[in-house]
Amino acid sequence: MVGSKIHKSESLGLAGKIYITILLVIFGGVILHTPLSVGFSTLWPNYELLIKSWKEIMMLVAGIMALFLIYKNRKFKILQSPTIIAIVIYAALHLVLSFYMSQGWTAWAAGLAIDLRYLLFFGLVYIALRLFPAQRKLFITVGIAGALIALIFALMQVFILPNDVLKCIGYNLDTISPYLTIDKNPAFIRINGTFRGPNPLGAYAGIVLTILVAAIAKKKINSLYSEDKWQLIIVAILSAGGLVALWASYSRSALIGTAISISIVLAVTTWRKLSTEKWITIGILMILVFGGLFLARDTSFISNVILHENPSGGSSISSNEGHASSLDDGFNHLIHQPLGGGIGSTGSASIIGNKAVIIENQYLFINHEIGWLGLAIFMYIFVSILLGLWSLRRDWLALGIFAGGIGLAIIGILLPVWTDDAVSIIWWGLAAVALGAPTGRRTHDE
Repeated sequence: MVGSKIHKSESLGLAGKIYITILLVIFGGVILHTPLSVGFSTLWPNYELLIKSWKEIMMLVAGIMALFLIYKNRKFKILQSPTIIAIVIYAALHLVLSFYMSQGWTAWAAGLAIDLRYLLFFGLVYIALRLFPAQRKLFITVGIAGALIALIFALMQVFILPNDVLKCIGYNLDTISPYLTIDKNPAFIRINGTFRGPNPLGAYAGIVLTILVAAIAKKKINSLYSEDKWQLIIVAILSAGGLVALWASYSRSALIGTAISISIVLAVTTWRKLSTEKWITIGILMILVFGGLFLARDTSFISNVILHENPSGGSSISSNEGHASSLDDGFNHLIHQPLGGGIGSTGSASIIGNKAVIIENQYLFINHEIGWLGLAIFMYIFVSILLGLWSLRRDWLALGIFAGGIGLAIIGILLPVWTDDAVSIIWWGLAAVALGAPTGRRTHDE
């Protein structure tokens, strides 16, 4: 009865429909952002910045509409959420420090977008779902559609298409390489999919696989016994595509993060169901697996895929050396720059600024942008979201996003995982969906 009343009283109206549509276009379209932005920027290079900023522009429009809808519906309490307040403070700190160690207008704008867009999107989706909780199912549907597009293309890139197929739309050394290799070893091709590189593809595949495992474990879907053929097909494509994309990315951080994420889901959903003997068996199997990897450490497979160390490879500097050098540089900045190096001083934004600085660690990346206080605020935001998701772990989506978030946090130790548009917007967007309209608050749309 309560759910029925909520359903009848919830009216989007014209403004609400436009608002939700904008968010769904961003949420679904970001999957194809990289190939489309590269392609269109190649055709119209004078409008490259505008083309790449389409989602940020749409978010600003949505932000104005969000304030209007909150005022119209008298839902001011939504803005009193501690996480939303922390995001506002984090954004304000960026603006306050905008003129500190200026990197130039273009680098500042790019840095501001990279640092804030996924947090802004989280806030916008959270507001949308608090206002219109019945739209949860629509966001999930769009997320599934995006996953199908991304992973089907990844499957095609591995099994059908030529390695350099993305060259036809403008991928090159001056934009984004159409594919990578492990330390320039052509025997190990790393595909991009529709992402900026293999590592974001691997991270995204990990998110999809983790949510899929959570949905099956929570019996949201029962792929083994389902009579719905379309559900079986979708689950099969997402499972195969996710596994192949994760493997073909050859991203060690994504492999580790995904393994931990799925392990968390399985532990939460099955730990009470397994006997002590079964846990001991699992422990023995894990010891055997890691022992086997250690004994095979000198083989070509382990050297290239796991260790990324190949003396016969064409790279003068291995990826491990690059990570170590980047971490050392990042820690030096952490110690000596309590206010950071300025907005746009790191990553892709810094390339168009005064000095290119590449830091392959998400937390050191944030510190380099906005200093100790900014890093502390970000960690509060991220941890508070994870705690909120954990409190809703009975919900399959909340559990999957929580576990996936832990995996991405681990990936962030080796890579600035949130700088990729698709990975960050999708995870933070889904986190907002799970927190804004948890199943415990709704009874009518699932």
